Amino acid sequence: MKTSLAAALLALAPAAVAWTWADAEGKSIKFTSVPGYFVQDDEATSPTGFDYATANFGLVNRTYPTDKRFDAAGEKMQWQRFEAWVKHLNSGCNKKSNVQYKVLFMGRHGEGWHNAAESFYGTPAWNADPLLTPAGEREAYKANAYFKERYKTQKMPRFESYYTSPLSRCTVTANLTFADIQLPAAGRPFVPIVKEGFREGMTLHTCNRRSSKTYISEMFPFYQFEAGFTESDELWHASESETDEAFAVRAKAVLDDVFVTDNKSWISVTAHSGAITQLLAALNHRPFRLATGQIIPVLVKEVIERQPTPVFEAHEPYSTCDAPPITSIAGQGCVCPTGTTSALPEPTGSEPAECSSD
Repeated sequence: MKTSLAAALLALAPAAVAWTWADAEGKSIKFTSVPGYFVQDDEATSPTGFDYATANFGLVNRTYPTDKRFDAAGEKMQWQRFEAWVKHLNSGCNKKSNVQYKVLFMGRHGEGWHNAAESFYGTPAWNADPLLTPAGEREAYKANAYFKERYKTQKMPRFESYYTSPLSRCTVTANLTFADIQLPAAGRPFVPIVKEGFREGMTLHTCNRRSSKTYISEMFPFYQFEAGFTESDELWHASESETDEAFAVRAKAVLDDVFVTDNKSWISVTAHSGAITQLLAALNHRPFRLATGQIIPVLVKEVIERQPTPVFEAHEPYSTCDAPPITSIAGQGCVCPTGTTSALPEPTGSEPAECSSD
């Protein structure tokens, strides 16, 4: 079924906000990840085994044009000087009304039970909106401790806005990571906005089917929801998989929404492996696949311009067994009682990779 960007995101209406980027009305945004600020930008940096906690989140030790004025005595920390430079980019004398810069931190959730149990139960048989395993909780607490240390010793700026996927492994990770961090008295509270656009690729695996709005609200009463967030999951389909084209358009659309309706410069997003892969592609960043619990920051330049509305296939057939499967075959799918095997698409950065043990 072909659909337009507007139709695909009908359920993802932006929340009512006090600020919108007026110059962006009726237009789209061209995103550029600005290289030279984080080592993850560099092709020489391998994603395999990379750990943000051993590399200051990847921030490059360098100078900035604002150093001479902001840090004449050479006493400021690297994060303070970077923050001053970003502020200058958004308010300098040469600032254009159609250009903005943001520092976007994208964190993958900690290990979920779907990650740990897939190898035992088989991907098609693992059905849940899973919570974190003890190992996944430790990954979130590790991030919590590292943020606290960076804030205290390196003067790293606090985030101004927080967003999360509605899936439990993300809402829980965000809470464990940030909820007890001491924040300024006003202006930068930890009040995440739950957005459908940040969820994982919507294959038929029920680990990608979110819980109800009521369930999320009961777990985290202080979380906010974007306007149009429905009580039950109306985006997940039991027999159809979201296409890669639709996933890519969704990732671009949620970035457009956030960047047009949020004038903050320091933003945190808690999401999924496949979702972050798509977000990085939308930002024109090199591929950098994250292990569970890992975090990647990007300096993003946004330029508003008119772009054509994409047309794409929103869903594709996804065959399943008529009865409980006998077993499953990695990379192929479940073995049905009749001897036929349901067809699973090859991993492309979206699920089922997120529902695997990697």
